[in-house]
Amino acid sequence: MSEFLLEIMTEELPASHVRTGLEQLKTALGAELSAAGLLEGQEVKVMGTCRRLVVLADIAPGQKDRQERVIGPPKAAAFKPDGTPTPAGLGFAKARGVEISQLEVYATERGEYVGFFKTEPGQPAEAILPNILVRVITGLSFPKMMRWAENPFRFSRPIKNLLGLVAGRPLDFEVAGLRSSDFTFGHKIFHPDFKIRPQSFEDYRNSLEGALVVVDHEARRQMIQAEIQRLLESLGAQLHPEPDLLEKLTFDIEHPHVFLGSFHPDFLRLPLEVLSTALREGQHLFSVIKAGGQQALFVGVADARGDAKGLIRQGNERVLKARLKDADFFWQQDLKASLAERAKGLERVVFQEKLGSYQDKAQRLKKLAVYLCDRLDASEQKKEALLAAELCKADLLTDMVREFASLQGRMGGLLAREQGLAAAAGQAIYEHYRPVGLEDESPASTLGALLSLGDKVDSIMGVLGLGIQTSGSSDPFGLRRNAHGVCKVILDKKFDFSFGRLLDKTLEIYGQKLERPAAEVKAAALEFFAGRLRYIYERQGFRYDLIKAALGPGLDNIHHSFLRLKALSALRSSPQFEPFILMAKRVNNILRDQPAGRVNYALFSEKEEKELWSVFGIVKENATPMMAKGDYAQAQKMVFRLQPALNTFFDKVLVMAEEKRLRQNRLGLLQAISRLLSRIADYGQVVVEGEKAQ
Repeated sequence: MSEFLLEIMTEELPASHVRTGLEQLKTALGAELSAAGLLEGQEVKVMGTCRRLVVLADIAPGQKDRQERVIGPPKAAAFKPDGTPTPAGLGFAKARGVEISQLEVYATERGEYVGFFKTEPGQPAEAILPNILVRVITGLSFPKMMRWAENPFRFSRPIKNLLGLVAGRPLDFEVAGLRSSDFTFGHKIFHPDFKIRPQSFEDYRNSLEGALVVVDHEARRQMIQAEIQRLLESLGAQLHPEPDLLEKLTFDIEHPHVFLGSFHPDFLRLPLEVLSTALREGQHLFSVIKAGGQQALFVGVADARGDAKGLIRQGNERVLKARLKDADFFWQQDLKASLAERAKGLERVVFQEKLGSYQDKAQRLKKLAVYLCDRLDASEQKKEALLAAELCKADLLTDMVREFASLQGRMGGLLAREQGLAAAAGQAIYEHYRPVGLEDESPASTLGALLSLGDKVDSIMGVLGLGIQTSGSSDPFGLRRNAHGVCKVILDKKFDFSFGRLLDKTLEIYGQKLERPAAEVKAAALEFFAGRLRYIYERQGFRYDLIKAALGPGLDNIHHSFLRLKALSALRSSPQFEPFILMAKRVNNILRDQPAGRVNYALFSEKEEKELWSVFGIVKENATPMMAKGDYAQAQKMVFRLQPALNTFFDKVLVMAEEKRLRQNRLGLLQAISRLLSRIADYGQVVVEGEKAQ
């Protein structure tokens, strides 16, 4: 195997762009190298810094020779009955540069044809890689892209240097007018002109480390974490968890220097949420906690070799002092007005031009909160739910949220606590924006969860009701994020209720404000949520066909869609599963394009159809309550009992009988069975080996 190394050196990339670029490089280069026959099952590794996107892979030195069959004219046209070649056969051989004796006869789907095998020599990796690299690099995309100089090429930031090596030999390729080189550079500040001409990845990595660049982001992350632990261990303290900040800092630097700073203890009167946000968003600093409480300390990470004179620490402390003074001022000012007083000003804050103000939204949320309380066993908390719904958006008018938008909801909850509001209402206000992503936690309380559902569903239905759609990367109203939040809350909290009726209630509350017909909006919403659920389930590792099958019965109960999927996934290893799937598909195929029918027991003339009807009745009676309580694994095992009777039915009974009444009655029997099965899953979506072999 030959070692392949690629480095794309740029001006400083945003941390999110580094991650995006590395993910695309791993996928695209992996696919290209595999298609070229160079990867041979090996893994493409990626690593990067704010100035480098790096790829490493063990690849074949070149392609293997390939045997290709060349088919010519039919045998009858190439040779006479006595075996002598015809002009067509001679012409084909001459045109292809082979002797007529090299032609062989091959049986194809169209009959017997003549042809021959030729050997296509494989190309060396050095000859193949330049074109692959140009395609992959020019195909990278980022949330925001730019052009530089007069070149129409677009990238996240200007590319400064390209390095490509195979087995230590430099590759020759060009991207956007920049020709690849056999060197790279050290740290931009400390070794800006230090050229490194590596002969291998180990040489590349070690030479860069000598020039204050740790190229592997996982190594940098571990360095940061180890140094933080060393600094805090003697204090008995820990970092306030900030995984996103750690990720950002890991990609923002090339050589980490971790430092510990402090601020005046007077600022500890601020809530931890406010302090940690001011540190994180203002200066990318970590809060330090001990026994769950904020300490007058912070941890920072700089792109530096060290800070012998403490200048980096002192500079951060000086700037942080001003930021914390601002935060303290905002907190004191915001305490002067109650949430109820602030909520009166929501009528001046526009939610969406055609959907009204945040005051209007709060009124809709109150109705949705009452509705959800009745359906989620929270009727005794209606008073707190109404209070939370009325006040949950009031913190939009605080100085703190104007400065730190990420404190929305949490700031309201903190003020509710300070003002002595009901604890359940305050917690619901605090939690109602959660989850903000699939990695975020759902609200811990039932009231917080139902308020989160109402808020997000209200936003989605309102925007869809105006005809605004998401497309590609465009989602200005955060519909995908909100839909993920709705699905996650329902799945995490195992809420068992009619989602379709919640959408109906939301549309009813909106009334005439929406521009599209209610039925059209609901259909669009269900399709949209189905797409988000497919995405969530795929991330969880479920098979795509089982996901489609589990979503087949619809989304009236999102929690049940997961229970159906889990049951399908668990039972697919059962020896009964695949034969039953094939049987269910046979039923579906027979019923395709058939009119609806009803069963008349008196018309059953064969013993086998009477037995099938009897077994079906028993299975339905037992499976229905199982499905009602979400036990789809047992319900599916129950319907497996239909298979022997169905097998016998199909063996002994002619479904499509000539007599119309018999035919319609037998179709009605199969339709009744199909309706029962469709409540568990759309089995027609499941792919099985037995089906492929047919």
